[in-house]
Amino acid sequence: MNFLRTLAVALLALLASPAPAGEAKSPLTVIVMDPLAAQLSCPCVAGYAQRDYPKLAAHIEKTVGRPVKLHFAETLNEALNKKSGGKADLIIGKDSVVRAGAKEAGLGVVAVASLTGKDGKTTQTGLVVVPARDPALLVSDLKGYRILFGPADCDEKHGAGLKLFKENEVKLPEKPETCNSCSVGATQVLKLSKDGIKVATVVSSYAQPLLEGCGTIKKGELRVVGETEPVPFIGAFASDKLSADDRAAVEKALLSAGKSAELCKAMETKHGFVALSGKKK
Repeated sequence: MNFLRTLAVALLALLASPAPAGEAKSPLTVIVMDPLAAQLSCPCVAGYAQRDYPKLAAHIEKTVGRPVKLHFAETLNEALNKKSGGKADLIIGKDSVVRAGAKEAGLGVVAVASLTGKDGKTTQTGLVVVPARDPALLVSDLKGYRILFGPADCDEKHGAGLKLFKENEVKLPEKPETCNSCSVGATQVLKLSKDGIKVATVVSSYAQPLLEGCGTIKKGELRVVGETEPVPFIGAFASDKLSADDRAAVEKALLSAGKSAELCKAMETKHGFVALSGKKK
């Protein structure tokens, strides 16, 4: 009996004892949809669109004290269904695209930070382009043109683009014509113009260097005739299922990334991630 009592006491003590200091913590699932991430772009333009997110992941791991599982995808739907098993603790990507994808997936997210570009800005614009030899000089000159916009979830080349044309009194179809990507829009403009069609498209400002750099179009084939108002570019969004403490830890890790010159260089950013003013939940 004494032996059994001693064994029972020992087991109770073991169960009540704290977890070992080195016990593994659950990983953070981070989904990257940034079009300038190295894994989602090409090395066609030296020093551009090669953001090193694994280095950012290592920084988050060290700061938060949890391992990070990194997944790259062009859409949130692709990431959730094919890569992360439906998990997403942190999503980094184009602001409007992440918001639209999260809404479609029924995923609650909270914006926690914005990533600055090499110019220090957290915004991008849509650029209205026409073939180089087209006579149009301004957006107001595009009355009667066929206009190709970007997808509805890309604010810079859809919502902001529609607003720009409305402000310039250019009448558009009830259902605007869209292209899935800047490269498709650019090549379509050149193809249609050769057939004698007056046409223009709206491309993302960040994509302009890549169109020529990757050989989608030849240098000087397209000309900019207008620019939309700035819209948010790359944002970091935490899942609303993260605890307040975890969310604060992730936000702190992101905001501290800008203190490392090496990490800023790897992420092609001037100031790293910066805090939001007037967060949209």
